[in-house]
Amino acid sequence: MKSVNEVNALALAYLGDSIYELYIRTYLIDKGINKVNTLQEEAKKYVSAKSQALILNKISKYLTNEEIDIVKRARNHKSHKSPKNTDIVTYKLSTGLEALFGYLFLTKQNKRIDELMNLIVGEKICIFMERM
Repeated sequence: MKSVNEVNALALAYLGDSIYELYIRTYLIDKGINKVNTLQEEAKKYVSAKSQALILNKISKYLTNEEIDIVKRARNHKSHKSPKNTDIVTYKLSTGLEALFGYLFLTKQNKRIDELMNLIVGEKICIFMERM
């Protein structure tokens, strides 16, 4: 595999989207939510582009310079795809958040993923550290 810094920003976002969603889904199930429809409704509060853009703004003051660079790289990446259900600015911010999680995963910074997810959900959770 090439260096993580050479990985396309949208590829980081592609991976990060799945890492982030896995984290959120696991968190919701751990909260005791068992009905799939309820899980889906609760997950939307975290995984929609609009929610992810708001979350990025919420946690941005806690990001390192390196993490901010990853977010900016993804946010500024030229995409040939236009978003379906949101404006381009919101889409690019959500892509930045997803790329951050993809980068952290590829660089095996699981503790940092846990720290950021704790900021996002407002509770103490350690999914990667305990399960992987």
